[in-house]
Amino acid sequence: MLETLDLSRSLDRKTYVRELTRRQIQLRELGYQVYLQKRPVIVVFEGWDAAGKGGAIKRITEKLDPRGYIVYPISAPQGEDKTRHYLYRFWRRLPEKGQIAIFDRSWYGRVLVERVEGFASEAEWKRGFKEINSFERQLRDFGTILAKYWIQISQDEQLRRFEERKRIGYKAWKLTDEDWRNRGKWADYESAVEEMLLKTSTRTAPWTIVEGNDKYHARVKVLSTLVDLLSRELNYTPKDPLSRK
Repeated sequence: MLETLDLSRSLDRKTYVRELTRRQIQLRELGYQVYLQKRPVIVVFEGWDAAGKGGAIKRITEKLDPRGYIVYPISAPQGEDKTRHYLYRFWRRLPEKGQIAIFDRSWYGRVLVERVEGFASEAEWKRGFKEINSFERQLRDFGTILAKYWIQISQDEQLRRFEERKRIGYKAWKLTDEDWRNRGKWADYESAVEEMLLKTSTRTAPWTIVEGNDKYHARVKVLSTLVDLLSRELNYTPKDPLSRK
């Protein structure tokens, strides 16, 4: 599935700025509708290390009312979260009605990093597919709007970004020894990702796969598809701020 993606897709700077501005303004309008209609919204981001998840999240939130959203950066469970079922820490972070919760990595760690690194047994991560689908179905039945993004980049592009982070001082904090170690298990992670996408892209909670080698293209695709999804779910069409009519 991933090998069929056209990772050469790109946008020039002028088009990027225009489309980003358009979608951010529309998203702000839709964010207000989320509040008015009292719909909980969850946006999930998964992808390779250095794929651009943080950059996409930054562009989503840039023009939103800061009172209407929260971003959860998810890492290894700690404290009480570590002693309970892996979905517990996500259940207690679910957004209230009229709020947007954005997860920078998510419950899919059970069938990705926990699977590949051996933190979950084979029986546990295999059971995870049904548990996750059931979890998401309950969210949707409750009225939650759920968007799931996998950002795909090539190995060569990831290496270029790693080297850039190592070279540029203010980006160095983003690069860890674990990133390099994970890169050495690319084939194992790729196999896990393929199975995850196949088994958890459901009719009620489908994945959106984003071609991420070009950050301009990736960011605009994320915002455009999110605007489209919210427009459908809220039955509300935001104005086009760049229209001449």
